[in-house]
Amino acid sequence: MEPNADKEPAASRRRATNHTDAILFWAVRLVSTLGVVAVIWAAIATGDMLLHGHPAYSVLLGLLFIVCTVVAIRSWRRHTPGHRRFKVLRVLGLLVSCGVLALAGWLVPYSAEPAARSAMVSDGTITVTESPTQILMTPTGTPSDVGVFFQPGALVDARAYAAVLRPLAESGHIVVIPKQPLGIAFLSTRAFNTARTEHRPVDRWVLGGHSLGGVVAAIDAQSAAKDPGKPVAGVLFFASYPASDISSLQVPMLSISASNDALTTPEKIKASRAMLPKDTTFTEIEGGVHANFGDYGTQSGDGEPTLSRDDARTEISATSLAFVQSLSR
Repeated sequence: MEPNADKEPAASRRRATNHTDAILFWAVRLVSTLGVVAVIWAAIATGDMLLHGHPAYSVLLGLLFIVCTVVAIRSWRRHTPGHRRFKVLRVLGLLVSCGVLALAGWLVPYSAEPAARSAMVSDGTITVTESPTQILMTPTGTPSDVGVFFQPGALVDARAYAAVLRPLAESGHIVVIPKQPLGIAFLSTRAFNTARTEHRPVDRWVLGGHSLGGVVAAIDAQSAAKDPGKPVAGVLFFASYPASDISSLQVPMLSISASNDALTTPEKIKASRAMLPKDTTFTEIEGGVHANFGDYGTQSGDGEPTLSRDDARTEISATSLAFVQSLSR
């Protein structure tokens, strides 16, 4: 046996190890540096939603910025790759890091436009207050016994619904718009119970929601149906429908959709009829699109409107108000 026979495989393994260490060394540098850039971009794209949105997203971006910055500084201070153990775990860590950064970028919200921001101003008819977790519109006079609790659509600024829902508050109904953690309605399923305890003068609520928010509104209505106090006066869908059959709920429901909506399409609304009570009222906004139900600009994948945003908002508000008022005692 040749004396160098055992040394050659060992040398090959060392070269392979060094090569892997070098790849991990540069991968950490690249991912951490790009992570810092990505977080800064997400913060700029989010704009004043960092202050006006639910704090969960701001906290997420802050943590990612700190972690990526620390890792980037440490990695760039090292001039040569060293031997690293637990390489599989390190690769998994890099993959998870990439996934979290991609998620943070995807979570950049649709911010409210000027029409909605203008509706956030208090006047002689209503008082608008904003906290880190909700927007509250309170009539200056004696409020109706029916309030409105409205869940925003996914990744949409809660302020975007201020203009379309303000007429309901001006007509005497307390309106609560929760700010969802990370802009996901499913993370805000307990918000309705909190609102009920905070606004005791209101003993019945219309649960509404846009798109994914409507799905959560239906879930809340199902849960509240077991409450002997019967807190749900009605359910209001904006370009939405339930995820499961709620046709047995004995609660008035209104579904407002848009003819040119390419996300919650007319075909999907038609298919949802079987999941809703037979006496559900269906109203279609001719020429409207998915993004007409709030003031947050255009939405990816949506259709082309043939109706002005102002006209669509007026029609949606009037239809919603008539429904809510019909439920007041």
